[in-house]
Amino acid sequence: MADDATPQDEQETTPAVEETAAEAAPATDAAAPAAEVEETPAAAAPAEEPAAAEAAAPAADAPSQEPTAAAPDAPATADEAVEEDETDGDETPRVKPAIPGMDLAPDIVPEGVDPLARTEAEEAEEAAAAQEAEDLANETPVVATINLAADARYSATGKRKTAIARVILKPGTGAYIVNGKTLDVFFPRATLQKNIRQPLEAVGYDDRMDVVASLVGGGVSAQAGALRHGISRALLEADPNLRGELKRRGFLTRDSRAKERKKAGLKKARKKPQFSKR
Repeated sequence: MADDATPQDEQETTPAVEETAAEAAPATDAAAPAAEVEETPAAAAPAEEPAAAEAAAPAADAPSQEPTAAAPDAPATADEAVEEDETDGDETPRVKPAIPGMDLAPDIVPEGVDPLARTEAEEAEEAAAAQEAEDLANETPVVATINLAADARYSATGKRKTAIARVILKPGTGAYIVNGKTLDVFFPRATLQKNIRQPLEAVGYDDRMDVVASLVGGGVSAQAGALRHGISRALLEADPNLRGELKRRGFLTRDSRAKERKKAGLKKARKKPQFSKR
């Protein structure tokens, strides 16, 4: 049957196939532009966003055209900042304190020198005290009117630091009996002996009255001060008119200097324990 087909039939069949292909082709071509139109805006949108970001980035990164003025208080360098911190706004910089003890000389005892020997300052102080006592002794004695009857007794109490002296004055030859001992035995130091004799020498009764005293408490120096204070008060009992002269010389004033008591938690009155960080 296929062989029986004529050329005329083949010609009629060919145009029909071509028409069918032509109808299908325009439809495909028409669909292609529509797809391109739809895809083009979607593809162009990401391209526009980077373009806008690049346009904004130079504006943000670009330095300002106007020069910024430097702060007047800002230091130019680190050294100036350190100097300004040290001055704290003052015109003159602060001076750092020197190391403690730098100005002290080492206390070195030369060979052959006795470290317990008296220094010049101590000798000068003792000489000044002796001179003061001599000046007081050389002053004109005060005219006193004391009853020197055989049974006359004038008693008083003197104090110095923690020492207490109970003194009795009576007519005599100027002898001192302290706790049953003579003055030079109980007080071997000549300076203390002069201080004790000052009240009676000031009133001119140093060789006309005897002193009998009982001392308790304190040390040697405190007991000597308490004895002088007690003798002065006993003289005041004998003649009240001696108050002005004895007070002017300081014999009636109790020396209130005393050792301060120890406090709880401290080494001494004010000395604190050494701090240990660890």
